[in-house]
Formats: sequence, C-alpha cells, structure tokens
Amino acid sequence: MPEIATISYPVSEKNHEASANGNVNDLSQPDASQSKNTDQNRPEWSNKLEFLMSCISMSVGLGNVWRFPFTAYENGGGAFLIPYLIVLFVIGRPLYYLEMALGQFTSRSSVKIWEVSPLFKGIGIGQLVGTTSVVSYYVSLIALTLSYMFASFASVLPWATCKETWGDNCVDSSLIANEMRDNNSSAGQKVSSSQIYFLDIVLKEKDSIDDGIGAPDWKLTLWLLLAWVVIFLVLVRGVKSSGKVAYFLAIFPYVVLIIILVRALTLDGAADGVIFFIKPQWGELLNPKVWYSATTQLFFSLSVGMGSIIMFSSYNNFHHNIYRDAMIVTTLDTFTSLLGGMTIFSILGNLAHNLGIEDISKVVKSGTGLAFISYPDAIAKFDIVPQLFSVLFFFMLFVLGVGSAVALHGAIITAFWDAFPKRKYWHLALILSTIGFCTGLVYITPGGQWILDLVDHYGGTFLIYVLAIVEMVAIFWIYGLDNWCNDIEFMVQRRVGLYWRLCWGLITPLFMIAVFLYSLVEYKWPTYSGQEYPNDALICGIFIFVFGMSQVLIWAVWTVTEDSTQESVWEKITKAAKPSAQWGPSVEHTRKAWLKYKEEARTRRDDIIYAKNHSSIVRKLYVLFGLYDDFIRLDSTKL
Repeated sequence: MPEIATISYPVSEKNHEASANGNVNDLSQPDASQSKNTDQNRPEWSNKLEFLMSCISMSVGLGNVWRFPFTAYENGGGAFLIPYLIVLFVIGRPLYYLEMALGQFTSRSSVKIWEVSPLFKGIGIGQLVGTTSVVSYYVSLIALTLSYMFASFASVLPWATCKETWGDNCVDSSLIANEMRDNNSSAGQKVSSSQIYFLDIVLKEKDSIDDGIGAPDWKLTLWLLLAWVVIFLVLVRGVKSSGKVAYFLAIFPYVVLIIILVRALTLDGAADGVIFFIKPQWGELLNPKVWYSATTQLFFSLSVGMGSIIMFSSYNNFHHNIYRDAMIVTTLDTFTSLLGGMTIFSILGNLAHNLGIEDISKVVKSGTGLAFISYPDAIAKFDIVPQLFSVLFFFMLFVLGVGSAVALHGAIITAFWDAFPKRKYWHLALILSTIGFCTGLVYITPGGQWILDLVDHYGGTFLIYVLAIVEMVAIFWIYGLDNWCNDIEFMVQRRVGLYWRLCWGLITPLFMIAVFLYSLVEYKWPTYSGQEYPNDALICGIFIFVFGMSQVLIWAVWTVTEDSTQESVWEKITKAAKPSAQWGPSVEHTRKAWLKYKEEARTRRDDIIYAKNHSSIVRKLYVLFGLYDDFIRLDSTKL
C-alpha cells in the first residue's frame, strides 16, 4: 500500500534533530534560501513540438518494427495483443508519465533526480548500466540497416536470387509461389535466399561460440563507425541539434512503413498472416509467459526505465503539458507496433504461401532475422523497382534506429554532464560515442548475434525491469504517493485522477512484482536458436545484471556512511530515504511557490485524515483514492 509520507527535508539542524527523534510531523519546511539552484542555465527545447517529436522518435523505433513482431510471433500472434494492450494501461502509461514528470519537475538527469530519496541513488546508476547495454548492441543493428541500404543500390538485389554456392535447397526470394515449387528440389527443408544472405553472407554467423565469437567483419565495422558518427553529429549540441532533426526522425518512417504495408497486403497469402496476427488464441491468455513477454516488450518499445524519457523532459519548461504528450506518445507507439505487426505478418503469410508451409509460426526463426530476412524477402518480390523500395525501407529502419539511439545515448551523456558540469557537452559526447563504437565491435563478429541476445536478456530486459520495480517502490511507497501527486498537480495544474493513483500506488508495482516472481519461478537459461550458451558466456551475462543491481546497494551504503552525525544506523537510513535539500523545482521562484503549495496540501490532508483520528489502513485508503484532496489550482502566470 502507498505510504503516507509527510513533507520532510533534512536541511537544517532543527530538521536533523526532529528526524533523529522520529517526530516526522515536527519537521519544518526547508528555507528557500538554503536550497541550491544549480540548473538555472539548463538549455530548453526551442519549442514544444520539438520535445514531442523527440519523444516520438525515441519511443517509435526498431522495437516497433523489429522486436514487437517477433515477440508477437513467438507468443502466438493474436494471443499476444490482448495482454500487450492491458499491460500498456496498467504499466506502460503510468511508468511513462511518471518518468516524463520526474525529468520535467527536477530539470535533472536520471541520476540526479534521486535527490528525492538519496538512499536510492543507485537506481539511476544501475539504469545507466542497462541503457549502456542496450545502446551497445542497438547501434550494431543500425549498422546492419546501413549495410542492407547500400547493398540495395545493386542492379539486382543481392538476396533476391540464390547463388550456386548456396545449396540446392535455396529458394529465390524474388520468385512467386508456383515458380518456387517448380524450380527447387523437394528434398530437405527449403530456405529462402534472403535468409542465407543474412546469416551466411552478412553475419557469417557461427553455429556455436564454444571456441569464441571470432573477429569483427571489416565491412560491418565501417557501417558501425558511420552509424556512431551520425549519432554523434545529431547529439553534438545537445537538444539544440537533436531537436531540429527530430521532425524528420519522427515523421519519415511512417510514410515508408505505410507504403510497405499497402504492398504487403496485396501479396498472396497475406490475409493468412494478418489473421494469425489478430486472431487471439484464448487459451494463451492464461499463459503467464505471454504476459511476461508483453511486459518486457512494452519496456523496450516505450524506453521506460532507461533514463531517456527523464533526460528529454528535463529540458522542458516547468509547466509544460506533459500529460498530453505522454498520452500522445504511448498511443502512437502502440499504433506503430500494430502497424509494424500487420506489415510483417502479411509478409510472413506470403512467405509461408511461397514455401508451401501451412503453419506460419514455423516460417522463419525469430530475432533480428525477422526484420532482416522477412522484409527483404517481400521487397524482392516487388514488380516495380524493388531497389527503390529496398533503399527506402532500410533508410526508414536507419532513421528509426537513430531516433531511439540518440535518446538512449543522450541520456548517458546528460548523466555524465550533470556530474561534470564544467566539461563541454560535445567533449563528453565524443568520448562516450568512441567508447560505444569500440564496445559495439563485439556484435559484428560471427558470434555477435549470440552476444546480442545475451546482453539484451540480462542487461536490456532483466536489469531494467527489476530496477523499474525498485523505482516505483522508492517513489510511491517511500517518498509517498501523496507527495508525488501534489508535485504533479502543482507542475501541470491538473488534478491526479483515480486511475493514476490506483496504478501508481498499487496496481502497477504489484503487477510488476508478480510478473518478476513468475519469471524467477519459470526461469530457464537463455538459448540462441535453440542452442545453449557456453558457461563463460552465461557468467558474463549474469555479471551485467549483478553489476547493475549492486549499484543500488553500493550507493545506499555510501550515502549512509557519508553521514558523519552521531545518529544510529537506522536513523541515518531513515534520513537518507527522505528528500534532500536539492529535491524540487530548480528555478528559485518556482521552488518557493512549490513549498508553499506543499504546506497547504499537508494542512488540508492533516485536517481531514488526522483530525478524524482514522486508523492507519483508513489513512492509506484516503491517500490511495485521494478522498481528502481538495485540489487548488494556482495561477501559473505568477509562478
């Protein structure tokens, strides 16, 4: 249940003494003159639309066109959609709105926001570990899109037809169904030329990494370098440069995706693929694995728990209407996922038709191959200038990838910039981009896709998800649902409705905990294409998770031990869990108005809850349902 946390800021000796004596209600409000205001000169977006477009380009990325379809593919198609939409409302939107509000309220990075409860500063550090893990492999996928895009300029698409060395069971991707069946050997399992091109020509993929992952491919190395150069150039001036590019990054992919969808729907067998995608298998709704997959996919798609949402919103004006933007982005993200799903399942239906396979779920293996095998296969069948459509499609994937990578990498740079404000932003961007390039070389080796899946599992999914649970607990059960709702109402001048209170205070954290416990009970060691990882690789993956989670404990211990007072350990822990003097709006006059608003809110609450001498459970219910809340709208022009 949400904690009824009173407003307590340990900024004076009097407050320290009151805290030590355990008398929370005697803690006074911090004097505005004692608070530091270090972010007065923080840059802002040039206009409101730049922020919205940047959020769209961040959330609408490869996760929608690549990861969502193959996650739905692995979980029975239509059976996945209903849990996904439910999870969107009980986890996705509440978390997205929370993180957007945290950044705007404090004008700080995902690490600095933990002045709200310094004991949990390690959450921000751990999220940086997870975000770094995602960025490291995410840009390697962008490198693959560049490789395909430039290969598309050939007179004949290199994956459209089989080469003599590709074997007798190779099926030309450019052929229609009847030609395929007549032109190829019936012996053995047929494999499309697009699949052979991706696995054997582009990746040169190994069947096992027991003897190592091999050396980076020199061609992919150049594409990886180009991808990082583009990301650096977009980020070189922070939001001043990335905001201008956001319009193109957000809008262009929709144009190409709709064109591909229209063409895909006209292919033979496309209807079967669409039916597989939208027709739910009701029995799968009781399968916890489907719900777990929906939850983890939502995290990846919306980029929650990675710090990028907090980073973008930290450059907003304090009273910007983020409620509207959060609703737009989360709705558009889901629409794009469905659009991408319709497109790829139309293509899978056509591929199954051409290969003579009735079960669409057995058409092609999942993973990155779904985007780099199924889409190219469909494009190869285009009658009119397939090269043009191929260039447009892979340029679209490139744009989608850059939009998300800019946000994720920008969150890392901003965190370092907040920690070292005297450093020039572009210096940090250059250093961290160089490190990102060097790290990304791992993923363009013959065993790179093995490592990609492993890092995604432990660093990009498991770590970020668990830290998000701790984040929810710290904000709503430690800082307090009541305090947070007051902060939101003051900032956006909009009352926090019952839906948000119930989700933040109860439903979302409990739902996330339940999904996590299920994942532990049913945990199985990750595999790649059905093959087990070597023990050394698993140890490295587990290390990423443990290292990220350990930051919570390490920084909690550090925060407590830094307190030189003579208080007991428990008193130090209690004090460290309360907001520091740095918590709150960064602009001085806004901060003063906020402190006044909080005092009025505390008085209203005490007059209703404590004056009536309610039990502890009743008090918690009052907070959860907002029964005491008499919302006072302030004149924002005076703030």
